[in-house]
Formats: sequence, structure tokens, C-alpha cells
Amino acid sequence: MRFTKMHGLGNDYVYVNCFKEDIKDPSSLAQKISDRHFGVGSDGLILITPSEKADVRMRIFNADGSEAEMCGNGLRCVAKYTLDHKLVESKGTFSLSGDQQFEHSLDIETGNGVLKVGLETGVDAKVSEVCVNMGQPILTPREIPVDLDEDSAVNVPIAINEQKLNFSAVSMGNPHAVFFCDDVDGIDLETIGPMIETHRFFPNRVNVHFVQVLSRNEFKMRTWERGSGITLACGTGACACAVAAFLNGLCERKCRANLPGGALMLDWLEADNCVYMTGSATEVFEGDWPD
Repeated sequence: MRFTKMHGLGNDYVYVNCFKEDIKDPSSLAQKISDRHFGVGSDGLILITPSEKADVRMRIFNADGSEAEMCGNGLRCVAKYTLDHKLVESKGTFSLSGDQQFEHSLDIETGNGVLKVGLETGVDAKVSEVCVNMGQPILTPREIPVDLDEDSAVNVPIAINEQKLNFSAVSMGNPHAVFFCDDVDGIDLETIGPMIETHRFFPNRVNVHFVQVLSRNEFKMRTWERGSGITLACGTGACACAVAAFLNGLCERKCRANLPGGALMLDWLEADNCVYMTGSATEVFEGDWPD
């Protein structure tokens, strides 16, 4: 089986072109190939498959074999792979609310519906930057889902290991819990992350983010990703953090997210209520997996 290792700001996955490969048990493969000692090493497995609704379809499997609904960093890499490897033809220019133009566009089917992607190429004609319309955030607790009998999940108190915290929950096609703090580097994420991920408030488990606001247009974040653990970046999580920061009155709609693996630009537009995420995508190497 031929595979490609790619990452978006260090959020790394193994990608398989299912226009050519047939994967019969992706859950088992994800666990084996993601192992950083005995496998290729990654946060999970992403399959790029034909789609009846869009140019391509992406399926995401976490390192523990569970299937996820969405991955923003993964989506940017799927877009880059699709255009660089000429799986389909570009649809032409892509406009971000009229003030940002991209030379190529694709439609990609995800667990959160079909999302439109804009792409820019560099001097080598390879994709260098990707902008994704991540869709509208879901804020209703039962749809996120969060086990709360409330109309919204903003600044909700929660007790974790005798510690009283507050979170705001947002779904970007997958569930996120956002915690604001004064020093994000001082959080023992490896200990508290799994406690929050599996808390009774979150019936489908949850992605966990701690956020330190730096200004009205910038924040720093760290992530415990559901099913994968600590990751260097989370695209859907950055979008959720931007939405939560605005809802809590801490940031404007357009801001920069600083993640351990790099930065993302985020814009929650009032015009269509969609979150736009712009960032890089990198192909690392190709290889063959003895299946």
C-alpha cells in the first residue's frame, strides 16, 4: 500500500489515495500505522476517496482507530494532495467574502458536509496555502453534543479532579471544549486532558483546548485531541477557540491562533456565519506499507 505522510502545523497524518488503494479495515490500519515506535507514526490515518457529492471525500481515523467527523489541518492537506497529485481539476478562483482571492478551488466531502477550499500555489506550482470555509459553528448543547439542559454552553462551570473550571463548547462538525486561562504553558494537559475528554458532560467525548488570550486579535492555545492525545495543532479546534473567544467577549471575529506547530488565521464572518481558516499544508514523504 502506497502512503504519503503530511502535516498541517505539525498535526501529522498518514494519507492514502483510495483512487488507487483499497483499504478494507481502516480502523485497524490506523492503529498500526499511527504507532510512533512500530509504525509510520502519526496522529491518525486519512483516506482520500472518490465522492458522489464533491471532488473528493476525506475519512479520518484517530490513532486509537475511532473515526472522527472532521479535521481542519487534515482537510488542508487533503486539498493540497488532491491538487498537487492532480486527482481532479481545479474549479478556478475562490473568493473569501470578496476581499481575499485564491487561484484554485475544490469541494471536499467531510463528516461535516461538503466544504469549499481555496488554494494558492508557490513558485514550484505546488500548493503553499489553503483557506477552508469550515462552515457555521454549532452552539446548541444537544447538537454539539453536551449533556446540558441549557440553550447555550458558554462559560459553563465544571469540576475536574477537585478543580473548578469553566468551559465553552462549540462544534465545528466535531465537539470542542474551550477553557480560557492566564498561562497555557502551565497547564498539565497530559493529566487533565483525558479527564475532560471522557467527562459525563460529553457523550461522544470531546476535544479539549486551553487558550491564553494575548490581545483582541490573537490567542495562544494547546490541545488534547479526542482519540489522539496532545497534538501540535488542531484546525477545527482553532476555529472553535476563535468562536468561543468572541462569545466570551475576549477577541474580535478575525484573529490569529498561535498553536505549538504554527499559526492559523481565522475569520468568523457575520455575512454568512461561517468560519474561514487559512494556513499551510506540508507533504513530508511517501512510502510503502507492507499490508
